[in-house]
Amino acid sequence: MIDHQQKNSRRSPSRRHLGSGLAILGLGLLLGAPLAAVADDGQILLPELGDSSSGVVSRTREKELGQMWLRMFRSQVRTSNDALLQQYVENTVKSLSEYAPLEDKSIDVVVVSNDTMNAFAVPGGIMGVHTGLFLFAENEDQFASVIAHELGHLSQRHYARSLEAQRNSTIPTLAGMLGALVLAATAGGDAGIAAMTATQAAALDSQLRFSRQNEQEADRVGIETLAKSGRNPEEAGEMFEQMLRATRYYRRPPEFLLTHPVTEKRIADAKLRANRMPAVETSDSREYHLMRARIRVAAEATPQQAVKRFQAELRGISDNEDAARYGLALAQTAAGKMDTALETLQPLLDREPDKAAFVLARADIDLARQDHSSATKRLRKALERNPGDHALTMGLANAHFKAGNYLAAERILERHSRVRKKDPTVWYLLAETHGLAGDIVGVHEARAEYYILNGVFDKALQHLRHGIRMAKDDYQTHAILEQRMKDVIKMQEKAKEL
Repeated sequence: MIDHQQKNSRRSPSRRHLGSGLAILGLGLLLGAPLAAVADDGQILLPELGDSSSGVVSRTREKELGQMWLRMFRSQVRTSNDALLQQYVENTVKSLSEYAPLEDKSIDVVVVSNDTMNAFAVPGGIMGVHTGLFLFAENEDQFASVIAHELGHLSQRHYARSLEAQRNSTIPTLAGMLGALVLAATAGGDAGIAAMTATQAAALDSQLRFSRQNEQEADRVGIETLAKSGRNPEEAGEMFEQMLRATRYYRRPPEFLLTHPVTEKRIADAKLRANRMPAVETSDSREYHLMRARIRVAAEATPQQAVKRFQAELRGISDNEDAARYGLALAQTAAGKMDTALETLQPLLDREPDKAAFVLARADIDLARQDHSSATKRLRKALERNPGDHALTMGLANAHFKAGNYLAAERILERHSRVRKKDPTVWYLLAETHGLAGDIVGVHEARAEYYILNGVFDKALQHLRHGIRMAKDDYQTHAILEQRMKDVIKMQEKAKEL
């Protein structure tokens, strides 16, 4: 698939640092809450999210701010364009949100291409997950415990409550916060946090106490959510221990620990709370291990190193044999060893010929061999048996695109864009497809939507103006684009107010 994130990355040479910096600082930047405090023991504590009784910030306003934050975030960080991974994380968040005490269970998920361990929640139903979380969480229940914790912050509306606590405090200007955010992204996180902390000393003491209370509350709600969903609540404590162990091997603690300090007492409290609940066996989800294999292939310095790692696992001990075989096939494909990759993958396909992960891996081999016909037939058949599957839909559209079947790809993506209106990856590929299919008005419309979702309003308006001029003889399209331009102007004005 065309990697639009690589294209974006050329705008900023500091994107790897910016991803983690925004995860720590973006919430306060957008919403005006005090951002950072330093405890007596040197741990960094940051405000989280409010309760249902708070009247300081309405839920509608939270939703609006959350969407604006998401656009700003996407404009500055490298997000994943892996449809299979995105779908897995979305499904995990959705399955857990059904058991969380959330009034609004619709969550927008952004997957950040960053090998640091981090996850975050933003008011208005935004959930962010770094791909590095997969490298640290040893099983799906550990991974889910982090998601459940963040849902706990959202369900308790900790942001609105933090505003209530800081009602009489002096809040730094958004311009100052933006400057510190840029500093954190370019000169290192510690410098940016220090700059912010220096401007907010009056709020530190109360914020420290409130932040610890928020964490305890999110732990409680998260563990309860984990248990209600049928997962093992004891894995929350195990995940905390996993995080703490990570600090022994890394010069800088995992990003998650900067926003969610973990202590021995917190681990003990989590384990005690879990022990009071009915015993549940940890689910060793193969699907999780398959996704983890995808991340591990990308995390290696070269495909050849990934091949060696997975070969060693298949010969020795692995968390999941199927995942090790799958990871090896992906690594071999990336290394250009198509025949070997197919030989590795075939036993998995023989057992589950319609499984999306395996079909997509097989299609990638076909495409690498320029066998576009086999790839499209294979993906179409799998999609017929799994209608609506996001990863298979994007895979089929991409296969048609690479085969030069632009009209077929266009039809698929036009339908899919109506289902996933807020997915930048869909709009990006649709714009490219429109162009090659000869629909220039469609190019401008799709690119405008892509830039809107990425918070680049000037470029969105530029494309909408071009589209309006070209659609002057098409009344319906002209009217739609004009209305969209009005919407973008309003978004731009609101962004300036923040």
